Amino acid sequence: MYLDSFKKIVLNYRAVFFDAFGVLKNSSGIIPNIQNTFDYLKKNKIDFYVLTNDASRSPMLLAEFYQNNGIKDISIDKIISSGMLAREYLRHKVKNGRVAYLGTPNSAVYLEAMDLITIPISKLDLQHHKIDEIKVLVLLDDEGFDWEKDLNKTVNLLRRTNVPVIVANTDKTYPVSEDEVAIAIGSIAELLENIVGKTFIHFGKPDAQMFNFAFQHITRENNYQKEEVLMVGDTLRTDILGGNKFGIDTALVLSGNTIPDQAEFYIKTTGIVPDYICESITT
Repeated sequence: MYLDSFKKIVLNYRAVFFDAFGVLKNSSGIIPNIQNTFDYLKKNKIDFYVLTNDASRSPMLLAEFYQNNGIKDISIDKIISSGMLAREYLRHKVKNGRVAYLGTPNSAVYLEAMDLITIPISKLDLQHHKIDEIKVLVLLDDEGFDWEKDLNKTVNLLRRTNVPVIVANTDKTYPVSEDEVAIAIGSIAELLENIVGKTFIHFGKPDAQMFNFAFQHITRENNYQKEEVLMVGDTLRTDILGGNKFGIDTALVLSGNTIPDQAEFYIKTTGIVPDYICESITT
């Protein structure tokens, strides 16, 4: 398997979409020497954005994480999250009533920004609350609730109502160490769909809507063409598949979900082929 040099191939592009987990950061924090990459991009006048399925925190908090860890180039305007796309949907579709959610208070900021009345599943009482006031259920994060009690409560809410369900993060796993991953909200959504026999509304990579949203976001002030944008990610089924379907070039990095020894096997078995394969964005 041939490995490309990220710093060499990126010179062919005017803008880069970076995934977050596995590309910029991992369970230990910021990937070492990542600031050198941003200095290199700035020197060569290459723009960048963080295109993430992370809906666990607001764009402001996501940007603060990077800045507090020394990456000053990542400001709030550089963050494009699937939570932003879910928020746009709710802005047009939900005018009143309550919004129930699975996630943490930090993730609920996407709902509260529109002055919606929110209630976490953990505080919802199916016996005493008027559940007909619940207009939508939003799945935001894999934390902030009891996996047994609150998931069972969610199942029964969906059995008793016809509320639409919004999934603000399609990721099924995320890396927690060099060798381990944890279950993400996308997997929980798939489990719930199978149990209740309903189809949810998903936002995030690899869906084309996420890439359309991101591309419109970056072309408001710059006249980018698709061939001038590179998607960089660590996961074939989200980052690379999504970029390929949208029609932009893709680079798979081996610093996250895709294990280097198995990358070639995964590419052959899935048929998802990146344009480039790099060890990381620091080389």
